[in-house]
Amino acid sequence: MSIPRPNQTTGPMRGHVRKGRAYKAPFVADGTLKLSDWVVDALPDLLWPALVLADAGNSAARRFVQWQRDVVAELRPDVADLSLARGLDGTLSGLEKLARDSANARKAVCYHAHRNGLLSARVQRALASYAHRPAEWLVDVGVAPPTQDVIDLLGEAVYDSMFDDHREALLKCFSIWSGVQAGTFRTSQETIDILHDYPTNVAKLPQADTVVRAMWGAQQQLTSLDQDPDDAGARETWSRVFWGTNSMTSGCMRKRDAPSKETPESARPDSPRGPEPDVSLGPSGPPDDGKHLRQLALDLLASYIEAVTQGPRDLRDPARAEVHGGLVSRAGRDVIVALGSPELWCAEHGSHVTRALVEGRVHIEWMSKQDRAIYQIYKDYGAGKAKLYSRILEEIPEAARDQGFSQAVKQLQKLSYNDDIFDSRIVDTRDSFAGVSLRSMAEESGLLDYYRQAYSLASGVAHGEWWSLENHAMERCQNVLHRGHLIPSMSLSAGANVPLAKAWVDQLYALIWRSLEILQPDEEIWRAAFAWLESDGPSADSSGGEESSA
Repeated sequence: MSIPRPNQTTGPMRGHVRKGRAYKAPFVADGTLKLSDWVVDALPDLLWPALVLADAGNSAARRFVQWQRDVVAELRPDVADLSLARGLDGTLSGLEKLARDSANARKAVCYHAHRNGLLSARVQRALASYAHRPAEWLVDVGVAPPTQDVIDLLGEAVYDSMFDDHREALLKCFSIWSGVQAGTFRTSQETIDILHDYPTNVAKLPQADTVVRAMWGAQQQLTSLDQDPDDAGARETWSRVFWGTNSMTSGCMRKRDAPSKETPESARPDSPRGPEPDVSLGPSGPPDDGKHLRQLALDLLASYIEAVTQGPRDLRDPARAEVHGGLVSRAGRDVIVALGSPELWCAEHGSHVTRALVEGRVHIEWMSKQDRAIYQIYKDYGAGKAKLYSRILEEIPEAARDQGFSQAVKQLQKLSYNDDIFDSRIVDTRDSFAGVSLRSMAEESGLLDYYRQAYSLASGVAHGEWWSLENHAMERCQNVLHRGHLIPSMSLSAGANVPLAKAWVDQLYALIWRSLEILQPDEEIWRAAFAWLESDGPSADSSGGEESSA
């Protein structure tokens, strides 16, 4: 299939192919490009060599090659060359399949692995921290939760595989080396010249690493064409087990959570509530019956974050939890900031808070009724917008760019999650990520009354509809000769509307609770996170429903 010619020659999306309201780079527009994350899908299967390289360094790759050579020599009389090549490619699923093809495989694999120093006690304990993994027979250690030194090794193995190009290439080269040992590897003489002394030839290392990574991707695609569906399903299941287990055996960590000598005890990550937030208010301060609301909102959001970041999580496909976390956090942050300034506790200046609460609730409710892929679609839509915004910013003349301009453009480019070389990010300019309006989502989710009674009014204020401007920003001229025309008002809205502020907290509570119902985190964890509510709930009338007016 030929690459479509760009039909956009001007504007920020020039050089793209437009179809409907989506803009795609030419080589993406024909639909043949399929992007995947090898760390998510393939790294769990390469866990054994990844652990060995993290434990013993890159030089241990040579020991793996010797192991391949030894096992091939022992099993060759009874096992086909192709089975040897695929079974010894460093993957756990390959070992599992090899064991099915040969009764002698388990003994040969384990014996030569120990003899070549590929199963240190630490590596075995790291592998044994995962139940239901392929080739469980590889280690003699029973399944047990990982100790801290094992967690550190696992973390190093995953980190280096993700961010060290050479480590990634070494892991992917095991399939090439196994093909060489089994006699099934075929390629051009030019490629052989590049790889024959890999990885010892430092001068050719960058070029050779690139060749290995490219060949691995093509090889994986070819292998998938004749792969047994059961084997493919088992590999995907193991990937989910791997990432799911990681979510249970190690907790989330933020950059600010790393303890140091200067970190006060109350701010350390093991502190029950973490660092105390700054809750200082403006000079006017809140009314007496609303002073508790900001701390209450802070506690609700903190408990939600604790509930969804502890215990099992789907790290293989985290989009749903990430979208929920983002929407709830955005609404909670808006509520918390607004509650710090009583001047915002009114329909005029607080409309954005109401909108964020309604949008978050409608979005999570509607998406929960769609195919799970909708969460990634939501993220991709936003990433495409980041790409579009970065290109629009680049149109600004040099003379108008200040010191932070380049940094802002780079940040948007980073948020687009687009490759620096291959422009694969699609820009979708439809009115929403789903192609339907928020009102339609609300109607489909049974939240139309909630939308009409809360969002519509706040939206009218935020968008500056005339009725709102007339009501909030204008006043009648008192000169009778001017016959009562309207003039801009200098009088600000009173604010400090405590019932409205309470309604924001109630709706934040409802949003949090509905998100937990959909995500279904570990019940023991989220009950512990919200245990304080048993004695002092969000408010006397907080029921989690839509009855509370926003």
